[in-house]
Amino acid sequence: MGIKELARRLNISIGTVSRALNGHPEVNAETRKRVLEAAKELGYAPDQAGRSLRQGTLNVVALLLSTDLTSKTDTMFFMELSRGIQDQFAEHGLDLVIHLNKPGMDMLDRVKRIVERRQADALILAETRDNDPRLDYLAGRNFPFATMGRSWSGGSHPWMDLDFDFAMRATIDRLAGFGHRRVALVTGDPGYRLDTMLQDAYRRELVDRGIAVDEALMIKADTHEEGGYKAMTDFLAMAEPPTAVIFPHYRAVVGAYACLSEAGLQPGHDVAILSCSADTTIAQFMAPPLTCFRLDLYGLGRRLAQALLASMPRFAESYGGALIQEIWPWELVGRDSDGFHVG
Repeated sequence: MGIKELARRLNISIGTVSRALNGHPEVNAETRKRVLEAAKELGYAPDQAGRSLRQGTLNVVALLLSTDLTSKTDTMFFMELSRGIQDQFAEHGLDLVIHLNKPGMDMLDRVKRIVERRQADALILAETRDNDPRLDYLAGRNFPFATMGRSWSGGSHPWMDLDFDFAMRATIDRLAGFGHRRVALVTGDPGYRLDTMLQDAYRRELVDRGIAVDEALMIKADTHEEGGYKAMTDFLAMAEPPTAVIFPHYRAVVGAYACLSEAGLQPGHDVAILSCSADTTIAQFMAPPLTCFRLDLYGLGRRLAQALLASMPRFAESYGGALIQEIWPWELVGRDSDGFHVG
C-alpha cells in the first residue's frame, strides 16, 4: 500500500499523512497516532527511492573494512560492534551497510568511490593510521564520518577508541608484580595508530618501573596464528628469551601456544602470555585460558553511532550537537596464561 491509498482510507490529505509519518510537530498527537496505527494495520510501505530522491539522502551509512583486517582479526568483534551501530541507527531510520575492501585495492580509492558515487550519507572507518589520507579527504569534502580509532589526520572529527594506555599499564603492572623483567611485545604494521600507541605505552610503562627497554624484544608479526607462531619462534631463539610476551590479538596467541608446545614448554608456566585485545569465547577456552580485556562491544557500537549522528546536521540536535571523541573503558581479565612468578 502506498501513501495515496493510505490517505484515501483515512480521508486525510496526502500532505498530512506524510507529515505524520515523518514526525512533523505541526501534526497533532491524535492524528499522528491514527496515521501510524493505520499504516501498521494496512501494511503501508514508504517509497524509499522516491523519498531519498526528494530529500537528497539515502538513509545509509557505510562501515568500511578491509578483507585483510577481517581475516586477520576477530570477525565477531566487528559483528558485535556493527550490531550496536545498527540498533542506534535504526532509531533514526538509517541502515548500516558494510563495505569490504579487496586485497591490494587502495583504501583511499574505495572511500572516494563511495563518496563520489553517493553510495552512503556518511562513513565509519576503522584501521586508522597515524597519518591517514582517507580522513583528510573526507574532511576536505565536508563529508560526515567517524572513526573507530584515533589519528593525527582528519581535523576535529568524531571518534571512539579503546583505552590502550590503560591496557598496557595494567599489563605491565601485572607482569612486573609477578617479577618479570624481560617483557616482550609483538607489534603490527608501522603507521597504524593502534600499534604506535601500544609501542609508546610499552616503552613508557617499562621505564616508569625501572625496567630497561630492549628494542630486540619488540618483534613485528602478523596478528594471525602464523604470525604468533613465528614471533614466538624468534623469541625462543634468543640467547636470553623473554619470560613474558604481550600480543596485540588473541589469534596470534594460538600460534604462540603451538610453538611453545612443540618446544616442550607450557604457556603460563614457562612463558607468561597476555593479549591487549577484547575477550572472546576462544580466549576463555584456550589451554590455559588467556589473560586479556573485557569490554562492552555492543555499547561501544551504539556510542560510535551516536558520535557520528551528533556531527550530522539533521540529527545533531538529538545529541546536543557536541563533538564526541571518547576513550572507551575496558577491564583486565586475569587468567592462567600469565599466572606464574619469576624468581
